[in-house]
Amino acid sequence: MDEKETIESYGQVELNNNSDNVNIRLVSIIGEIEGHDLSQNTVKTTKYEHILPELVKINEDKDIDGVLFVINTVGGDVSAGLAIAEMITSMTKPKVALVIGDSHSIGVPLAVAADYSFIVPSGTMIIHPVRLSGTVIGAPQTYDYFKLIEERIVGFITSHSNTSNEAVVEMMLKKGILTKDLGTILVGKEAVDKGLINEVGGLDKAMAHLKGIIKGNR
Repeated sequence: MDEKETIESYGQVELNNNSDNVNIRLVSIIGEIEGHDLSQNTVKTTKYEHILPELVKINEDKDIDGVLFVINTVGGDVSAGLAIAEMITSMTKPKVALVIGDSHSIGVPLAVAADYSFIVPSGTMIIHPVRLSGTVIGAPQTYDYFKLIEERIVGFITSHSNTSNEAVVEMMLKKGILTKDLGTILVGKEAVDKGLINEVGGLDKAMAHLKGIIKGNR
């Protein structure tokens, strides 16, 4: 598969023609995180069955020095999103995340999974309670199941960011910001102030930081 096909199929490209003599793989996480069920053909998706083996391949490729994750996602499948986030955080390659548009819902764990994270000034992050489509059975077990999923998400976020469990839960259950719903919208610097993202910045800062980690490791 040539570079054009790789970009079209997986949203990935190698950045190896630079004066710093480093080989960086760009991985984009965009649209909806697609899980075990297929999304509509009209929806832009990141397919977890594609990205998981690619991350393993990148991690084991001796010619790749680091990874830049560019994130613009509205969220999606919780299980698939957490699986991708866990894979990212366990990679041994230096990795930096850049939120360029949205990092909503399960996109929040994806944004904090890298070694260091940036968000552009107009970028947004949304934290809200877990939602499942389809019929919800009115039983105590349903509530317990939702609570377990939320605890997994909150635990991951707090383990890989500078915020607390209590702060994430408070943002998740906040009333009034999302119309007729619960949750919190954070824009740019607000995500940094809350401890979710490390720094406000764009591609220039993200690339410079990643190159700095790579050179430091050398």
